[in-house]
Amino acid sequence: MNASAFDVLSIGETMAMLVADAPGPLAQAQHFSKRLAGADTNVAIGLARLGLRVGWISRLGTDSFGAYVRASIEAEGIDTSQVETDPTRSTGFMLKTRSVDGRDPAIEYYRRGSAASQLDPQHFDAAWALQARHVHATGITPALSPAACELVALAMRSFRSSGRSVSFDPNLRPTLWPDTATMRDTLNALSAHADWVLPGIEEGRLLTGRDTPDAIADFYLERGARAVVVKLGADGAHVRTAEGVSLHVPGEVVPVIVDTVGAGDAFAVGIISARLEGRSWPDALRRANWIASRALQVVGDMEGLPMRHALPATY
Repeated sequence: MNASAFDVLSIGETMAMLVADAPGPLAQAQHFSKRLAGADTNVAIGLARLGLRVGWISRLGTDSFGAYVRASIEAEGIDTSQVETDPTRSTGFMLKTRSVDGRDPAIEYYRRGSAASQLDPQHFDAAWALQARHVHATGITPALSPAACELVALAMRSFRSSGRSVSFDPNLRPTLWPDTATMRDTLNALSAHADWVLPGIEEGRLLTGRDTPDAIADFYLERGARAVVVKLGADGAHVRTAEGVSLHVPGEVVPVIVDTVGAGDAFAVGIISARLEGRSWPDALRRANWIASRALQVVGDMEGLPMRHALPATY
């Protein structure tokens, strides 16, 4: 990526993922396929496939998994110039069972002490990062370490204070946090720096203590968000904005649900891309629902993300 402006900045850990080729417990799996795993780069890849220019901040080990992750992401056209290589720490990886009938897979993580866990505010080069007009953050990177949380907060504050837009998906990973209260308080504090907050309905209930989509949205609007999109699964999504927009868009019909992992990231791709193109909130929700429906029908976290030419004209 040259010195000209680009569209979206992504920050966070991407791991190698070994997915069992056949259903069954991980202990019995004999053959695996190698793929990518990482919410932040799922979104980055989805946006790049739709023609947006994307940069990624992260850290990788010098191991073969790190080389695989970097090459895979560069092949999507994403700028990795701010991805640091650490010769002393490994790239995280995970094992995942083969999903059957849309049931949640079993997952084992091997990421403790990974290269990406050492992300900190020094990895935010403002002169480079603020070439972008938007930053997307998730609640996963802040869970890696206090320093990684500071990095995400710095990026979100910097973008919003400079007039750029910020999206935030809480993307809860309770096992990465010391306790629920810390997770809730930290993520709610980060959301105050976001223009668009994108919780799932159950995430919103846990984080806000409120029950309905409107009430969850109001919680974040009261704290400074400009729009809140509550994901409702098969029921679609609900948006409420500071300007008074409040509407529900039904979900897409999905013939067969294969794997639910990555659907929320795919939804974020739809929202971010549509809004950066200047499209309305109804259009953004329709696009997001459609892209999420694609993700539900494939094995893997980002394999269902469409190229621009595959995006229906109505979306």
